[in-house]
Amino acid sequence: MHDRLPLFPLGLVLFPGEPVPLHIFEPRYKEMVRVCLDADRPFGIVYASEDRLAEVGCTARIQRVVTRYEDGRADIIAVGEERFRIERVHRDRPFLTGDVTPVEDVTAPPPVLPIRERVIARHMKMIELAGETVRPGLYDAAGTMTSFVVARRAGLDLDDRQRLLEMTSEPDRLEALDTHLVDLLRRVQRARNVQTLARGDGHTGDLPNLDVPDPDA
Repeated sequence: MHDRLPLFPLGLVLFPGEPVPLHIFEPRYKEMVRVCLDADRPFGIVYASEDRLAEVGCTARIQRVVTRYEDGRADIIAVGEERFRIERVHRDRPFLTGDVTPVEDVTAPPPVLPIRERVIARHMKMIELAGETVRPGLYDAAGTMTSFVVARRAGLDLDDRQRLLEMTSEPDRLEALDTHLVDLLRRVQRARNVQTLARGDGHTGDLPNLDVPDPDA
């Protein structure tokens, strides 16, 4: 990881392996993108809320420039790579830079975790209920970072995404996602029940079985 990483504070949380489209329009970030493209180096996306800049972010490498505009604006696609912790922020360039250190998991998880299979099954059910195509290959390719693949599309709010990004244990991330997905699927089930009753059929027997056990049982 490079010293003095260019930093891009944004109202989003990026995960390793996650693609993100960005519209670059501010002069300082036009310069940042130019520097990163010229040197083939990443920049760091850091979640900036109303009152603070997160300490942990994720590096992003520009995969392609989709559109260049005459006034210097650009639409780009970047992909998350590595997590980092900001040790010090520098303000001597048009854009922020930082001294950063890598954030890595404290221990590698076992090759196969039972909870991994549960989380994948719940996530696939959620994707199905959204009417979208399930792509099992995404989970197979994720290896020990399954949690970050699931978390990209798990209905997490920004604070929960940031908490997950900062966790240094894959089993802990999967446990957090399992709890979240159980609750999310229950809410989807209730919403579907209400929709069915509102249509006037008076029964919900045609709803899919979500197989969501009570975590307190």
